[in-house]
Amino acid sequence: MREEKINKKLFKDRKRTNLLRYPEQRFLTYLVSRIPKWISPDGLTAIGTFGSVLVLLAFLLAKYISIFYLSLGLLGFFINWVGDSLDGRIAYYRQQPRKWYGFSLDIIMDWLSTVLIGLGYILYAEGAFILAGYFLVILYAWSMIIAQLRYKITDTYVIDAGLVGPTEIRVIIALIMVLEIVFPGSIHYLVIAIVLILFIINIADTKKLLVLGDERDKLEREQRK
Repeated sequence: MREEKINKKLFKDRKRTNLLRYPEQRFLTYLVSRIPKWISPDGLTAIGTFGSVLVLLAFLLAKYISIFYLSLGLLGFFINWVGDSLDGRIAYYRQQPRKWYGFSLDIIMDWLSTVLIGLGYILYAEGAFILAGYFLVILYAWSMIIAQLRYKITDTYVIDAGLVGPTEIRVIIALIMVLEIVFPGSIHYLVIAIVLILFIINIADTKKLLVLGDERDKLEREQRK
């Protein structure tokens, strides 16, 4: 019962629709009371960013030393998930929320993490496949912009595109890195597939966003009358 109350309190500020939301929220609820008090929300943000650096390092080591170093990226994604998912939640749990400070820092560091991970793949790839990494970063940034604009229009913060959210993206990329170890070269074609899927999702979400914007405009016009 106590954990259910904590769970509702921690996640009331955003609407989640992603596939893994229930196990993810239960695990975060379990972790939040066990994080040492000397680790601050900003410290967790730094830990999450360090995880992205590990993913970048995994790609570099895999290219220049051994492909098996890609397994280091799995640890990097887990660390990134822990830091990124817990920084804001622990602030709420400790009753020290800084809504707009935390929101601003979170967006900036998410963008930095996206760039670091994308750069890792770009440095790992060769030839025309480098463009796939470039477009992957652009399309993920596009999805982040959509989330911020949706928040501005609806006052509801949604970070998921249907059943897929940041957690699912991490899991998918981590699995792709495992496949790359077993089947070298497969990562490039899978990244291209992700780029195409993200492009389709972003087009659909952009259309929905414009509809929401149009509805907000109509509502404000009626209120002025």
